[in-house]
This record gives sequence, structure tokens and C-alpha cells, in this order.
Amino acid sequence: MFFPHRFFSHRFFPHRSFPHCSIVPPYLLRRLAAQDELSGAAEAARNALLHVPTFHAARAELSLLAPPGVRGAKSGPPERTIYDARSLEQLPGSPVRKEGKAPTGDPATDEAYDGLGHTHRLYADAFGRDSIDGRGLPLEASAHYGKRYDNAFWDGRQMVFGDGDGEVFGRFTKSLSVIGHELAHGVTQYSGGLNYRNQAGALNESLSDVFGALVEQYAKQQSTAEASWLIGEGLFTDQVQGAALRSMKAPGTAYDDDVLGKDPQPDSMDSYVRTSADNGGVHINSGIPNRAFCLVATALGGNAWDAPGQIWYQTLSGGTLSPNATFGAFARATAASAKELFGADSPAHDAVRSAWETVKVKL
Repeated sequence: MFFPHRFFSHRFFPHRSFPHCSIVPPYLLRRLAAQDELSGAAEAARNALLHVPTFHAARAELSLLAPPGVRGAKSGPPERTIYDARSLEQLPGSPVRKEGKAPTGDPATDEAYDGLGHTHRLYADAFGRDSIDGRGLPLEASAHYGKRYDNAFWDGRQMVFGDGDGEVFGRFTKSLSVIGHELAHGVTQYSGGLNYRNQAGALNESLSDVFGALVEQYAKQQSTAEASWLIGEGLFTDQVQGAALRSMKAPGTAYDDDVLGKDPQPDSMDSYVRTSADNGGVHINSGIPNRAFCLVATALGGNAWDAPGQIWYQTLSGGTLSPNATFGAFARATAASAKELFGADSPAHDAVRSAWETVKVKL
């Protein structure tokens, strides 16, 4: 597999162990890879499982050098470039749409372009952040990566989108929450980072779900009540019994399919999954903090990018989170952010404390 030199500012260490941070959980890909009746989808899943570690090793190496983003900087316009990988496993591919150019007519290219723009707009308008790094980072993405590739990810410098296998997954640019989710890994990377293991890793995943949902809601101008709170809605084909990869509102209910099984996410600490797989359950247990955010947003009403989003963004970017933060530590940090932003007697502070109590996380 070829990696262009421009992606690396230092030596790449292939022997080290790195996290898998792509949108489709490894446990779902493994289940799909074991299916005999869906030979094409199974082969695509096996291919995705082989490729994810290599790309995310590069992303993890690059994240070690990421300086903290600038909070409160003046936001400039986006600077987007979309490439076409032309079904090859070489990045970035050929440039096909640059900032300000007209749509190409290729759905994946234009969805990627629009998704990068919507993500940039949320951070600029709602949080005063200048792109993913807080310093005006140009946003790049490659569409049509690989053949029937079942994933999308942020590799530390750019987005990469597969077209899906056509049996279980469609193209990964279709879901705006997926684009927002993966770019949020970049925001976390440039905001000091959270280790991608155990509860810190689940918080890393949850923060990406939170801001992925906010990107979609802001683009559609949806209120908390109008939002679906689904991550990856539209990725599954009609053959799958499921709405999305995850539900923030009701973890564990996103899909229930004969092939893929049932969504395994818990909705409180009562059913917390203790496992060594999935880097200690980072995709599974993220349902717990996801539900906490949704409960805060529901309690406060209005738009989730306002008070709830401000509290979570302040917690992420404020520089107080340990790289190994637990759910309890994060809960206390969000309560402190709510108190600082809105006051100890505010509905926002009460909503945050109540949400964590509901999901059985001790403050």
C-alpha cells in the first residue's frame, strides 16, 4: 500500500500498536466478514479490517505532533480540496473539486465537499473555531477510496471515504453525521487528545458522535426535538434491518439485523461492557456519554449547539481533561463547564448533573 510522502512529517513506525478510529466499529466489520451468504460484502469487510490499522497508525503518529488549537480565534472561510482516489488504495488521488468551484455531478465528490463546508461552518459559527485545528487548517478529502471499501476515516491530515460494498453499506459520503464525526477526531487531536482506549477512548468516540450530530443538526437547522440523534443514518442499504450505526437518544436500538446482529451499546453504567476487544469497548461504551449529552439537550430544548454544545466544547478544548479521563472525570468537567458558563443555579448546570445521574455515572 502506498502512502505519499506529504502525509508524514516524521518517521512512520509500523511495528507499534495504534487505535482503530474509523466510523464502522471493528466488531461490526468482523461479524460481516464472517458471513458466507454475503460473499461480496464479507470480502469488503475483510479488506476494511486489513486496511484500517495501517491508515490509523499514520493518523496516530501525526497526532503526536499536533499543537493545541487556538480557542476564540477569528474564523476564516474554508479551504477545501476533494480528490478522487479512483478506486485505488493510493492517497490522495487526483484533485477534482477545489474551493469555490462548481459541483462536479459526482455524488460522492460533492457530498464530501458540502460535508466539509458544513463542518467548518458549525465550528466557526457556534464555537468561534477556525477550522479543525483552530488555525485555519485546509480541509481535504479523498472519495472513491479502494474497491467496495466499507469505511470512512480521518487519517490525521485528511478525510478518506469508501464507496461501500453495495450490499450492506452504501457510499460513506451520504451521511453528514459521519463526516462530522470523523472530522471531530481531528478537533480532539488538536485540542490535546484523549487516549483511544477504555473510558478515555469511549469519550473520544462519544465526542465525535456529539459533534457529528451537531454538524448535521446545524446544517439542517434542526431543534433538539426535531433531530434524529442517529449517527450514520443512510449508510445501510435497504437489505439491512437498521436505521444507523448508533443512536445517541436510545443506545442499543440503532439496528437489529440477522446478519449484523443487534446494536450492542449500553445506555447506562448498569450495562457497561468490560472487554479487551475494540480497544476496551470504545465504540460500544460510547453510548453512555452519548445518551448523557442527548439528555442534557432534551432537558434544555432549543438548539443542541447552543448551551449543550458550548458545555461539551468548553470541556474538550479547555485544557483540563487528562488523556486518560474516565467517565466520572468527564462528567465532573462538564458540570464545571456548565457552572462556569451559565452559573451554579442555572438550568444548564442542573441538566448536566441530572443527565450523568440518569446514566449512572458518579460526579
